[in-house]
Amino acid sequence: MKMKNKFLSTISALSVVATTCPLNASAQKDQSMETKIDALMAKMSLEEKVGQMAEMAIDIIGSWQGDEFVVDESKLQKVIDQYKVGSILNAPGKGLTAKNWYKVISTIQKHSMKTMGIPCVYGLDQNHGTTYTLGGTIFPQNINMAASFNRDLVRKAAKVTAYETRAANCPWTYSPTVDLSRDPRWPRVWENYGEDCYLSSEMCRAAVEGFQGTNKNHIDGQHIAVSLKHYLGYGVPRTGKDRTPAYIPDFELREKHLAPFKAGVEAGALSVMVNSASVNGIPMHINKHYLTDVLKNELGFDGVIVTDWADINNLYTREMVATDKKEAIVKAINAGIDMAMEPYDLEFCTLLKEAVNEGKVPMSRIDDAVRRILRMKFRLGLFDAPNTMMKNYPKFGAKEHAQLSEDAAVETQVLLKNADNVLPLKKGLKILVTGPNANTMRPLDGGWTYTWQGDADNYAQDKNTIFEAMQQRFGKDNVMYEPGVTYNMKGKYWEENNPEIEKVVQAAAQVDIILACVGENSYCETPGNLNDLALSDNQRNLVKALSKTGKKIVLILNEGRPRIIADIEPLASAVVNMLIPGEHGADALARLLAGDDNFSARMPYTYPRYSAALTTYDYRASEESGTMEGAYDYNALIDVQWPFGYGKSYTTFSYSDLKVNKTDFGLNDDITVTVDVTNTGDCEGKVSVLVFSRDQHASIVPEVRRLRAFTKINLKPGETKTVTQTIKARDLAFVGTDGMWHLEKGKFMLQIEDKIAWINCTQDYKWQ
Repeated sequence: MKMKNKFLSTISALSVVATTCPLNASAQKDQSMETKIDALMAKMSLEEKVGQMAEMAIDIIGSWQGDEFVVDESKLQKVIDQYKVGSILNAPGKGLTAKNWYKVISTIQKHSMKTMGIPCVYGLDQNHGTTYTLGGTIFPQNINMAASFNRDLVRKAAKVTAYETRAANCPWTYSPTVDLSRDPRWPRVWENYGEDCYLSSEMCRAAVEGFQGTNKNHIDGQHIAVSLKHYLGYGVPRTGKDRTPAYIPDFELREKHLAPFKAGVEAGALSVMVNSASVNGIPMHINKHYLTDVLKNELGFDGVIVTDWADINNLYTREMVATDKKEAIVKAINAGIDMAMEPYDLEFCTLLKEAVNEGKVPMSRIDDAVRRILRMKFRLGLFDAPNTMMKNYPKFGAKEHAQLSEDAAVETQVLLKNADNVLPLKKGLKILVTGPNANTMRPLDGGWTYTWQGDADNYAQDKNTIFEAMQQRFGKDNVMYEPGVTYNMKGKYWEENNPEIEKVVQAAAQVDIILACVGENSYCETPGNLNDLALSDNQRNLVKALSKTGKKIVLILNEGRPRIIADIEPLASAVVNMLIPGEHGADALARLLAGDDNFSARMPYTYPRYSAALTTYDYRASEESGTMEGAYDYNALIDVQWPFGYGKSYTTFSYSDLKVNKTDFGLNDDITVTVDVTNTGDCEGKVSVLVFSRDQHASIVPEVRRLRAFTKINLKPGETKTVTQTIKARDLAFVGTDGMWHLEKGKFMLQIEDKIAWINCTQDYKWQ
């Protein structure tokens, strides 16, 4: 929800204090809908209200019978009829067909409507496409979509996912994931839109619009509700491991980590899921300041705040901030939690009811939570149409959706190195495809694909691996396969079988060029934790052995986070970072390597060179220092493998005539930046034009650069386009240690590639 800014008082000729407040929350509500909610709540018992606040896993109401998941009517009756549960979630171990989903969810709805006259809201982790509905469209993971720097691509993919999810009778997804991935050790880097808060905010906004449409009060049958996750500060745990504590200055939490959630709220997001871990010593599930004061009151969020998986239990079993489950429930609900994801424990309903009767949770808090839940169900149209029929969705799994996914994969793979223009590959070359990622679908799709950990090999047999896609594009006689290193598919994601590197070396004698496909197997959440950021010894030894053959190596990185490759990168003539491009990603790679399409993606995160030298592109100026003279040799120069925003193309671009519409500006000004971009190469290409800023001097140590705008254009050889982008002056501000926003008098540098312009803020401003 957008906020108004109103100047309160002029402190001096050089200082202005302003305040911001949310629009009246009711201004964007449908008043007739609110009246219906009032009438319904007046009839509801405490048991019914508490039940609406509970969410249970599908496993508690049924079981697999052959290839079909079947609801057990007696179990469902207990959950719905007795405990009045208002939401069910998740896939039962693996994805279902659309037909099976309809049977399951419609059976739940029948019971829910008959018992209470209130529909259930079902939720799935459709995190990068229709991941839990068999036959649906799988898209590249979010980290890839960020690499595209293309908002429209994100919007289109989300729209297709919403359509296909609703085709299977599900109205709610726990997506998009918008944590800032600012620690490469973290196993959930690939689920998010990278390390930058502006890029993440823009992609979040586009995703919400694609999933939900543009009218949050009336979401039609081709769209679904989103759940922004994981609020707040999840992506930078001190240990680098999943669900472990983070320690983030409040000014950085507010300025950077809050930004994507703010953008999602402004776009109309109907729900928000909470960070499983603690931040600055307080579990986010009981952080009333950030849940209620900031999210609900300051940002005007009128949707549902839902816990992550069993996280209320963690408050007393892991975080140790409650003595038992009842106390954990009381603290969480009073802090602002509206719905508890309690996958298998119906005791939540009993304990919350007791807490209300004992006066530990006020009825006003229960009513607020239930109102939000009912509002989401009304907005989704579930009261009028509890179910959607697949016959009304003829484009489910359509070829055009698959084509969009493949085209997205083309636009989201990053060319990092291309010495001597070894790429695109010349026709007729004999190619060896090797490495553990060469002939498996799992690392192409990643986690949250058919199953939690991404067991794509058992479900995507009709899709191409890298080896298969290369054979199709370059001819079976020209492409051979010898893995050398393989994953233990029955073990941990990092486990590998005994290497057979000598076989690959022998095979290399028969070819002209080698495609070494390395990286990570699929993983998700905590099982993806690691202790060593370096690529495995086996894989690096494979590349080292191949380098001694004298054949050129194209290194294909297929990984969920940047694994250290500093010792083998110099051995490769070319490097492509596929990231996790989805099940059409190999076909897209083959198109790119053949030169049928051009690379246009940029790095969405900083790729580290060393395990003990981890940083982000927006580091503070004082983190970069030269070698000191004398007895002490403090070498703190920033040294990375590839920086945020880096990406090469088969063509070249030049930039000229950078202009700004004003050199002096105030708080409410818009700064228009124009630059001429020319394709100086001999092939067509897309390029993302990124605008960075630098505050030259500030009252807290300024950062060396911040992304402020981006747009993507297509240029034919020799073509020039003038690119115009606008930056709001207030977006150049930072949050100070006082929790206020500051835009301070002085010079700012704006930069596009090698072109620079200077602008000047004429006075100091401060606002809430």
